[in-house]
Amino acid sequence: MNATMQKFGFPDTCVKEFHHWVVVLRPQQVTLGSLVLICREDATAFSRISSEAFGELPNVLREMETSLSRAFAYNKINYLMLMMVDPEVHFHVFPRYDTPRTFAQQQFLDQGWPGPPILKNPNEIPPKVRHEILSHLQKLWSA
Repeated sequence: MNATMQKFGFPDTCVKEFHHWVVVLRPQQVTLGSLVLICREDATAFSRISSEAFGELPNVLREMETSLSRAFAYNKINYLMLMMVDPEVHFHVFPRYDTPRTFAQQQFLDQGWPGPPILKNPNEIPPKVRHEILSHLQKLWSA
């Protein structure tokens, strides 16, 4: 497990594991279903991941987008690869919504729509709702 995986709560926050990648629920839900896609390798530059990790990525992205669409019917999806604080290769994944969404009796806003996601103003949710999002995604992913 690399430091980025650990920082984002792996394995407790794990939605799905792949051979070279893990998908975890992002602690701050900028939008409903915000995830982090993390390469298991210790590479600190995208160009440094193995060809095997590159080869697996299209399948991971297809599964992730399909599962998020089934779970929350997003309008668009954004991927941000920032790697300023957490060094290993990872993407922040933000489903985007043109209207508010409700899940587990909690309203979720996409405050940046239709522009870039606003990272500094996540939806405040209790741990119970965060766990319900995680469970919902895990169930739909395996469906």
